[in-house]
Amino acid sequence: MKIIKEIWEGIPLLHVAPDDAADTELPMVIFLHGHMSAKEHNLHYAYQLADKGIRVLLPDAHLHGEREEDQDGIQLSLRFWEIVLTSIEEVGKIHKLAKEKHLVKGEPAIGGTSMGGITTLGALTVYPWIPAAAVMMGAANYVELANAQMTQFESRGFTLPITEEERANMLKTLGQFDGTKKMDSFNKRPLFFWHGEQDIIVPFGPTYDFYKKLKNSYGEAQDRLQFLREKETGHAVSRPGMLAATEWLAEHLGK
Repeated sequence: MKIIKEIWEGIPLLHVAPDDAADTELPMVIFLHGHMSAKEHNLHYAYQLADKGIRVLLPDAHLHGEREEDQDGIQLSLRFWEIVLTSIEEVGKIHKLAKEKHLVKGEPAIGGTSMGGITTLGALTVYPWIPAAAVMMGAANYVELANAQMTQFESRGFTLPITEEERANMLKTLGQFDGTKKMDSFNKRPLFFWHGEQDIIVPFGPTYDFYKKLKNSYGEAQDRLQFLREKETGHAVSRPGMLAATEWLAEHLGK
């Protein structure tokens, strides 16, 4: 397979494809990395998918990887939702460019780990073209999660660099991408979840509760949903989880 470093309208990405079909239209996945990670850290997902005949695009998120701006972990955490919303916008841009380059057969699926999984769930609320998705350690409850993050920062003695009005406006904006408030936007699309029950970074409970509500809304199409949970695992996707996610994407892109 080929791994090519490219920049698409300012977005650095790794373009991974089978050797014999790198320049032809293929089923495609846009795969998003986690907070304080980078595109190359998810190459094992791309390897599994490319081995199944699928093109994979791995972009660096805003302020990550080749786009770093020498910010420390706290500074990046304070800009977490800026990064997520930028990534949602850039998923749309990558989709458009992939179509223009005649690289994608049908429409690209989306997947991601941690922050990438959170971004994936937000993208599903605004992009009806996404045919399937895989979410590892993600969360759909944007408003609740943002409130919890801000409360945690304040409890540690940090003064958030925003006014009350700015906080309210941010939460209003996040509400537009909050899957718990936009259940109908998922439209019974195939969706895979993986989550460790011991995860203290992105808590297991709210994501599993969202899955159960989503399952009810899918009615007779509940077989389009899968939730793989691991009791003793924290915030790190296991090999079985990674393999299950890539199998799921390959299966549903092939339909």
